[in-house]
Formats: sequence, C-alpha cells, structure tokens
Amino acid sequence: MEKNHVIRIKCSDKKGLIAGITSLLYQHGHNIMVMKEFVETATGQFFARLEIAGELHAAALEDELRQFLPPAAKVQIIPQQKKKIVLLVTKEYHCLADLLVRQYFGELHAEILAVIGNYPLLEPFTEKFKIPFHLVSHEGISKEEFETRILNLLQGYQPDYIVLAKFMRILSPRFVQTYLDRIINIHHSFLPAFIGANPYKKAFERGVKLIGATAHIVNNDLDEGPIITQQIIPVKHDDGLTDMIEAGHEIEKAVLAEALKLVLEDRVFVSGNKTIVFS
Repeated sequence: MEKNHVIRIKCSDKKGLIAGITSLLYQHGHNIMVMKEFVETATGQFFARLEIAGELHAAALEDELRQFLPPAAKVQIIPQQKKKIVLLVTKEYHCLADLLVRQYFGELHAEILAVIGNYPLLEPFTEKFKIPFHLVSHEGISKEEFETRILNLLQGYQPDYIVLAKFMRILSPRFVQTYLDRIINIHHSFLPAFIGANPYKKAFERGVKLIGATAHIVNNDLDEGPIITQQIIPVKHDDGLTDMIEAGHEIEKAVLAEALKLVLEDRVFVSGNKTIVFS
C-alpha cells in the first residue's frame, strides 16, 4: 500500500500521546507507513508526522484526534497531491531557471502556477515553459501599492506557498501575515552571517574560508526567519569575488531545492523562530 495522506500534529506534550494516536488510527483501519515524533523539552511541545494508507474520512478522524489531544492542538490531515506555488523574482535567473527545469522534468513535485517579477528581464525565459509571468513594477508607486498589486495576483492563484526565488525586496508585516509561515526565501549567505544585501562582497572582503546559503521561512525580521536548511562549501584564498558568486549560485539552487522538497512533503514545523524538520 502507498501512503495517501500525511497527518501533522503539534500540541502540548503528555504521557500516552503516541499510544493514543496509533490506537485511534488502528480503530479507523489505517496502516501507518511512517511515524516520526519529537518533544521539544524547552517548550514542552510535541510534534508528530505520520504517513498513512487506507481510505480516510478526514473530518471524522480529525475530530476524534482533537478530542483525544490536549487543548489547542494543531492537527492537519493532508492529501498527498502536488502543492501549488508562485515564484517571486527580480533580476537573477539561477534559482528561477533551476525550479522551472525541475518542474519541466517532473522533479519538483509541485505545480508552479505563475511567476511574478518587478522587472521584465525574466519574462521571455519564463514564457518558454508556458508559465504566466506577471510584471509588477515597484517604480513610481508606494510600497503599499506595490504589495497590494502582488497580493491581488496571488489571491487569484490561491497558492499553497510563495517562493522568493531571489526576490530582492523586503516584504511588509502585512504581506508576511497574509501568508504566514508560507513564504520561503533563499538567502545567499550562511545565516546569521552577512545578512542583508551584498553578502558575497562582505564575505570576500572578510576573507572567509567557507560560504553558504540558507533557506528560511520569512518573518518580519530581515533574514532572521526560521531556518529550514543550510549548506556550505569551501573557498580558497585565490578565489576572486566572481568565483565566489558563481559558486554561491550553485549552492543557492541546491539549498532552495532541498528546502522546497521538505516543505512540499509537509516535513517542516515552525516552533517560534526555529523549525522542526522530519527529514
């Protein structure tokens, strides 16, 4: 049997949670293919992710789980189908190109509904993949109006996630709140080092021996949202700034793709300013 649903649970910890959850699923005739759980001792929070098989009546099962679990428990029963995403871009092409190619060859496991950019540079490339490109320029209008235009477009698409594929604009708290914990960003640095703009130049001038990239969930603090995944690679003393940037682009693509896989498979829980990742 293949998994057909993922169940995600976040609640206060108490004795007997695992036994009670598995007993309920057994009573409903479900086969548990995978179950992973974690208790965050600092907060007393219990996290669990289950992959299950069998015919499922989600509403009834969710109701019974909520009755058993502690108050304020968060329960998600998620059918295993492709998530829908919208990409936001500026001028850099490498992350956009990687995601479009992955979707074209069926490796992304998501449906890219559209690309929204604040410059027209990437429109011809996007349209080669028969994906709509929407130009929303930030020039000559207020930040509030700029974001309103993007939000109106997103409302029409109803994406599961927003991916900032090198979207070089700071989002307002209003925008972030609209898609809370559903905006994924790739930052061209091993956070928390070199936050903000021009991190490769800063790293080059500092003479670092390692560079990296960080994929994180966007919050209201610049480049300080919950981290999903990070990678690093070594650099040599004779690597120039251009060499460092080119190497950085490669690791950015890999980190963003890895983070998206984790998110799209419902493996990432947000806990304050950290993540619990069931890889």
